[in-house]
Amino acid sequence: MPPSIEIARRDKSNTRQIAVIATLIGAALASSPALATNGINLIGFGAESTLMAGADVAVARDTGALNTNPAGLTQIHGQAFDAFGSALRTFDLVHKDALGNEVHATNRYTFLGGGGYAKTLADQPCVAGVGLFAQGGAGGIFQNVRTAFGSRDELSSLFGIAKVIPGVGCRINDALSLGASIGIVYAGIDQKMFPATSNAVAPFAGFYLKGASALKAGFKLGAQYRVNSALTLGATYTEKTELPLTGGTLVANYSALGLGQVKYADASVDGFALPREIALGLALRPADRWLLSFKLDWVNWADAIKSATIRATRPSNGAAPAVYELATPADWNDQWVIASALAYDWDRRTTLYLGHNYGKNPIPAQNSSPLLAGILEHHLTLGMARQVTPEWKLTGGLEYMLPVKVDYANPLFGNAEVRNEALTYHVMLSRRW
Repeated sequence: MPPSIEIARRDKSNTRQIAVIATLIGAALASSPALATNGINLIGFGAESTLMAGADVAVARDTGALNTNPAGLTQIHGQAFDAFGSALRTFDLVHKDALGNEVHATNRYTFLGGGGYAKTLADQPCVAGVGLFAQGGAGGIFQNVRTAFGSRDELSSLFGIAKVIPGVGCRINDALSLGASIGIVYAGIDQKMFPATSNAVAPFAGFYLKGASALKAGFKLGAQYRVNSALTLGATYTEKTELPLTGGTLVANYSALGLGQVKYADASVDGFALPREIALGLALRPADRWLLSFKLDWVNWADAIKSATIRATRPSNGAAPAVYELATPADWNDQWVIASALAYDWDRRTTLYLGHNYGKNPIPAQNSSPLLAGILEHHLTLGMARQVTPEWKLTGGLEYMLPVKVDYANPLFGNAEVRNEALTYHVMLSRRW
């Protein structure tokens, strides 16, 4: 076979594999993210992790460990399957400004899903698994917004991140377990900034950005150390994952210049990344039925999100600017997340959960925007797990994101504010055999 044909076949196969991965991890995301929690990260992954408010580093014991602490996989014996879903309802995702706007986002509901499978390796002290997780995101759709140019238009951003994660955890001895996982990360964004608005006096060309995405890989390392039957310590390190969003298109409105709608065939967004994280955890059993868990997580947002730049080239009209570029400062701050949780075994088949998660809003007030409202700080969780049969367990509960408001000033809106408040229902069906 000629080398050129073989290379072409390999390239086609690789492209097909990448497309399959992107489709799978994109399926974990809703089409209308409104998810911002600890920055743009969810507080937990899987129902138990979330209902323990993310205080999971020293507890991780289901397939969610792939994305929380892969060392926790060693607590799985035999085979494990978890399927989980979440439904979020925003109560007060609002943009208010000096132009008279007080607009609630129209995407009030967001639905997420995922799952994982893990299995003990034969003749090895290790458990391997693979999972699909929605990592997070942010965004809202604000319609009929008054603009500074006398029009009414749409302002929206839908940004979502998901992962496919293979990983393994191994028991080094009776006390120590170590684990590692690789996250194949998919991120995608669609954004509109007053796409029906164009102004020549105060130069402004509204735009619609569509289909920019990224597919990258990162890794997580974890450890769990059982001091004794009552105390377990945990630690994880997560490496930063750059997310350069490319391959999109952008339509700019140059009607005021007599050019109409101009499509740019190559659009990208630079400046987003999943942050480097270091987390420490402690799980304590003061009595047989009680489990107390704590997590302290350093999230390096300052190195992950410094600015966001939209850049588009190859316009459909040669009279239009060759490059459409918009840079937005971000300068996010590092974040300390403190999570605490209580689990109580009501009986041999029923466990109750209560948790609290706090992470100070990492976005400086002057760089706030309704398009990336990652401002939520306090989360309260409440739930229950029920062993339905020896093999099947059902876990469910609520996560309430307490109201928060940020005041800021913006050239497009004047003095403005963004508010956020939401409630999420989480459910997970698990099988062990």
